Order: sequence, then structure tokens, then C-alpha cells
Amino acid sequence: MLLISKTYWLGMPFNYKGVLPEGTSVTPIHIQAADMRWISGLHYTAPAAKQQKIGVLVMHPRADFTRHYCIPGFVGAGISVLGLCTRTLNNDATAIHEDLILDVAAGVKYLRSNGCDKVLLFGNSGGGSLFAFYQAQAEKSSAERLAVDAAGKPTKLQMAEMIPADGLLAVSAHPGEGKILQHCIDPAVVDEQQPLLSNPALDMYNPANGFVAPPQPSHYDEEFVARYRAAQRVRVEKLDNLARAMIHDAREAEVLYKTSRDTLSFEERQQVGRRAAMEPVMVIYRTMANLHYTDPDLDPSKRAYGSLFSERPDLMNFQYIGFGRVVTPAAWLSTWSGLSSNADFCKNAAQMSCPVLLVNALRDKEIYPGDAQLMWQSLASEDRTYLDIDAEHYFEPPFGEQTAPDVDALMSQVLPWVMQRFA
Repeated sequence: MLLISKTYWLGMPFNYKGVLPEGTSVTPIHIQAADMRWISGLHYTAPAAKQQKIGVLVMHPRADFTRHYCIPGFVGAGISVLGLCTRTLNNDATAIHEDLILDVAAGVKYLRSNGCDKVLLFGNSGGGSLFAFYQAQAEKSSAERLAVDAAGKPTKLQMAEMIPADGLLAVSAHPGEGKILQHCIDPAVVDEQQPLLSNPALDMYNPANGFVAPPQPSHYDEEFVARYRAAQRVRVEKLDNLARAMIHDAREAEVLYKTSRDTLSFEERQQVGRRAAMEPVMVIYRTMANLHYTDPDLDPSKRAYGSLFSERPDLMNFQYIGFGRVVTPAAWLSTWSGLSSNADFCKNAAQMSCPVLLVNALRDKEIYPGDAQLMWQSLASEDRTYLDIDAEHYFEPPFGEQTAPDVDALMSQVLPWVMQRFA
């Protein structure tokens, strides 16, 4: 059953179209984070005569942004761009944000070490909350940084060199992957192990609750919306508790294994060792159930029917593609829990002082006007700018088009903002 949006049929919609400016140099790089993990990317530079001493870092927690749509525009203005992959490229399962910002730190350091007096973070989609988390931690003294991650494991943040960026461009950024998931996780799931079982009273795709045949708009009453949102939070709380129980059991077994050499037989200790070594995986079913997908009256915008991934979220809800579908307990808590993740844009934005450009795409199917306003209001930076642009989430053109005029419209406003402050 083919349910994926046309946007993704021809590859990744965030990749640039056309050709790079003449004379662009593209250098593959391989750099090391503070905890010795290696990461890779592509460094784009303009001809020497045109170069500004400005570098832009573009990343996403898991997506490959090494060919991001922002790159040609920046390079054409003489601005270097580093498209860098994190250690968890295409991998939700082990995405720990407290580790990923060490990769960001390596990218910032690389640009500073390669002729960039100013380094800017271009945070598109999940890159926005990733970069806000980095900047909030980088602006602190090493002793003030998080000592443990969301799962209670010690971080490397206090020993890492984390150079604050000079500015953040949050473009179609969301309040955090956990916040996004909390609004699209299906609260009608009755049993995490039996995904087809549903509570009809909490099923947004049940006609009795206001759902109608796609693509006609559905309408949910206020009582159902309130009950639905509360039930989504309850499901996230249950998953948090499950994740913490799994982590606690493994850590308890690890302590026992280390201290039982003289008190347990080999056979008994071997069983404890297996518990300690066990790395369970959580499968999070049905994560495409945001009421906004089908009801245009909720936080009205210019968005079309459906989600970023599909025009049929009622069926796509049961497929593999979706947010946070397969994760370790630690990755769930660090990245996808809206209650536990530290990668919370609003909380981190309140701790940042650098200039910020916040861009909202008016036709975005995952980020809505209410999200953009919450993020805007959370910014503590004195120098902050807000833009609305009539575009989709990745500023992509209609299916099959080979040019991206919405990207051009975006960059025509981004570049003056950058040049006025940093050139």
C-alpha cells in the first residue's frame, strides 16, 4: 500500500535543486567529536576572492543535510557552509541529544578553525531544537552544563569544548521532536504490543468522533480535543515509565554483576550478566495521529490536508514510517519524549543570547502558527526577527518541479539578515 507523500517520491525534499554557483569548492571532511566519535560532512566554499569570513553549519539529528537547500544561496554570497551528519544518520534508535550536540560542537570548531570569524547555525526542522539545545549549553560555563542526560547517564558536556555560535536561524523549526510526537502519538492504543487494538472513544480516525472520509476536512468538538490531548500525555508518561524501568533493571543488574563475583555461582552470575548486557528496543506504534492533520479549524493555517509524510495519515498511522518508531529507552527519553527530552526549543531559547531569525512556513503540515508563536515568545535574545513565508515545510516546490522558487524567496530574506549583522 503506497501511502507516502509525493514530496518524498523523488528523494529528500530538503536537498538543493539545480547546480552550485560557479567556482564552488566542495570538500569531504571527517572530524572527531569530544568523545572520540567520528562524523562526516561536506564543506562548501566560494572562490577565495568572494569569501566572507562567515560559516554556516546545517545539521539534523538524523537526516543527511549535506546537500541542504540553503547551501547554494549562502555560497553564492561568499559564505562557507558545512553540511554535517551526526553520529546517528538515518537512525532513530540511538539518537541521544546530549551526545549529538557534541557533534554540533565539532562542526562549530571546524568552521572556526577554517577561516570563519563568525559561525551561524541553520536549524531546519529537527535541526532547530538540536541547535537551540547546543547553543543554550555552549553559552554556559562548563560546570553549569548538564551532568547527566534524560536517562540519568553521565554526559561529556562538562569536559567538551563548546564554542557558542554567533547566531541561530530557526527555519521551519519545531518546538522539539518530543513536543511534535506528543501531539501526533495515537492515544487510542490500548496495548503497546498489539497495535491494532484501539479505544474507539479516543480514536481520531473514528467517524463517531468527527472523522470523515479523506480528503474532506474533519471537525472535532472541544470536549474530544481536550480529552484526546490529555490521553496523549498519559501515553507518553506510560512510555517514559516503561523506558525508565528498562534502564533501571539493566543498571541494577550491572551493579550486581560487578559485585557478585564471590557471592554467586558462575551460572547465576551469567544470568545476571545477560540482564546487565541486555539492550531492549521500544517499538512505538501509531505516531501519525495529530488532530491538526484532518481538522483545519484547529490552529488554522494555509496547510493542506494530511501530514508531512502522507495525505492519508489515517492509514499511514499503521505503517513503519513515522516519528520515533523504533528507539532504545534512552533515545526515547532524550529525543522523543515531550516530557523528558532536554532538546526543548522553548526552554533552551530562554537561555540563549545570540541573534535569532525565526522563519515560519505558512503551509507547513507539521508546525503550526501556535507552535511558531510559542517559540517566538520563548526567545530571550534581544536581537530577534520573525518572518512568515508562504511555503511548505522544506520550501519544496510542487511534485516534479526542478526549481524551488520558495527557497529563493527564503534566501532573499535570510541573506540580508546575515550580512547586516555578520559581514
